[in-house]
Amino acid sequence: MILFVEEFPAVVPYRAEEITIPADVTPERVPTHIRNYICIPFSANVICIVYSVNNKKSIEKVTSHWIPLINERTDKDSRVPLILVGNKSDLVEHSSMETVLPIMNKYTEIETCVECSAKNLKNISELFYYAQKAVLHPTGPLYCPEKKEMRSACVRALARIFKVSDLDNDGILNDHELTFFQRTCFNTPLAPQALEDVKNVVRKNLTDGVRDNGLTLKGFLFLHTLFIQRGRHETTWAVLRRFGYDDDLELHQDYLFPLLKIPPDCTTELNHNAYLFLQSVFDKHDKDRDYALSPEELMDLFDVFPYVPWGLDVNSTVCTNDQGWITYQGYLSQWTLTTYLDVQRCLEYLGYLGYSIIAEQESQASAIAVTRDKKHDLQKKQTQRNVFRCHVFGITGSGKTGFLQGFLGRNLVRQRAIKEEHKSYYAISTAHVYGQEKYLLLHEIFPDFDFLSETELSCDIVCLIYDVSNPCSFEYCAQIFKQYFMDSKTPCMLIAAKSDLPETKQQYCMTPLEFCRKHKMPPPQSYTCNTAVAPSKDIFIKLTTMAVYPHITHADLKSSTFWLRASVGATVCAMLGFAMYRALLRPR
Repeated sequence: MILFVEEFPAVVPYRAEEITIPADVTPERVPTHIRNYICIPFSANVICIVYSVNNKKSIEKVTSHWIPLINERTDKDSRVPLILVGNKSDLVEHSSMETVLPIMNKYTEIETCVECSAKNLKNISELFYYAQKAVLHPTGPLYCPEKKEMRSACVRALARIFKVSDLDNDGILNDHELTFFQRTCFNTPLAPQALEDVKNVVRKNLTDGVRDNGLTLKGFLFLHTLFIQRGRHETTWAVLRRFGYDDDLELHQDYLFPLLKIPPDCTTELNHNAYLFLQSVFDKHDKDRDYALSPEELMDLFDVFPYVPWGLDVNSTVCTNDQGWITYQGYLSQWTLTTYLDVQRCLEYLGYLGYSIIAEQESQASAIAVTRDKKHDLQKKQTQRNVFRCHVFGITGSGKTGFLQGFLGRNLVRQRAIKEEHKSYYAISTAHVYGQEKYLLLHEIFPDFDFLSETELSCDIVCLIYDVSNPCSFEYCAQIFKQYFMDSKTPCMLIAAKSDLPETKQQYCMTPLEFCRKHKMPPPQSYTCNTAVAPSKDIFIKLTTMAVYPHITHADLKSSTFWLRASVGATVCAMLGFAMYRALLRPR
């Protein structure tokens, strides 16, 4: 009441009514409800314990009565911040701080102590400012007063923020990166002199806080420790919240998983801006410029994650170099796969990398393109999609795994080096259709003929694989086709795998070629991964073309000119794509 009327009443009421300070008169722009507690049950975001500076028993009661009572009625894991308020400072000439300081050191939930006078209005406004600050910018999660150092959770969060902000990954924040950081967190540029002043403060206090005229991680952490020790918690909290952290210093669920509506029968892909961002992340960590991420470079990339997001099977899911390291193409393919199969996981991963901050977007949701329903593509006879799913069917031993690995350029010799526990049921890479780069996602389906789920049947193209040397192999393909795909609009292709082996007559009522003619499918395509070099990718171009253009006729599929145009376009586009990537890297 005194705060509003700005005068001390002659008769002080026993209990004041609840008062609300409007949001527009507070620095933090939040409404504040003030409740006078006497002995009724309470719930609060912050509690002010008032004692009389001229009454020793009043000070003793802080620890003998009030703090135990509050702790009794609050959860141990979520202590309410406390403000000690020494009232009636107008009656004494000395301060009570010397008496109160041991209490503050003992109870970490005490944020600060303010001495005030209700009679002459000294520090009344400041008291409620500190109360608001204790809720919005609490010290507890950031700093341990006993050890006089930042808490480990705060150090971890700030270390991640430093790593994300270090755009060239050289271990320092240069002037450009610091300016970008300042503008991102505080929406205001940092003057050159102010930038030098900051670095000079660090230099004077820390020998290795500044290197090559840039701020090191130690220097960055030192600055935030200094902010906290000087009572400027709001600065550190502004940084933490801008980078997605909540009051418990965990990345907020709303930050990691922004709202993204995906209508039925639509798919999710990364858009152009997302690929540019991911390319910059790759470039940032590919220190030796070999267009591949070594295990050390990959772990450095994942340093901003709370866990390693990719399992060991990723190396058999995407393209790798001769050393087994994920290539640039493989890296983008894995991101494309994650976006297609589990877009929520993709949003989470982009959140860890700081996509919305570095790309200056509202959230990770802006990185995702939601495609239109495939039915509309069929009606329009064209698609804007870039990722196409191919389900691969065949009995055990028919050559499905070899087919998937062949798509990634691995011949039989390289495939034998893959450990059983590292094998993947997915393979994804690019294929070029008429000069356009598309992603083909191969998914090996477990050969359970009796039951196929809706997910297993939902794809853009079906690949039926049989072993030419196994007389019982083709029958499974024929049965799968007749039961599940004969009346569907999903294009199908028959693959005669292990074509390097002697062909055996299949134990079925008609030959594979006759079966294809009867059901208006392309003729069986021969394939083998038992080659001296990388297996041919022609078959994968054909599969991708059929997925992109599901309405093409059987006559088109038989035309050699049709496939020649697709293959030539693929070769030219692949060469241009690699040349462009090298050109982008050259000036860096």
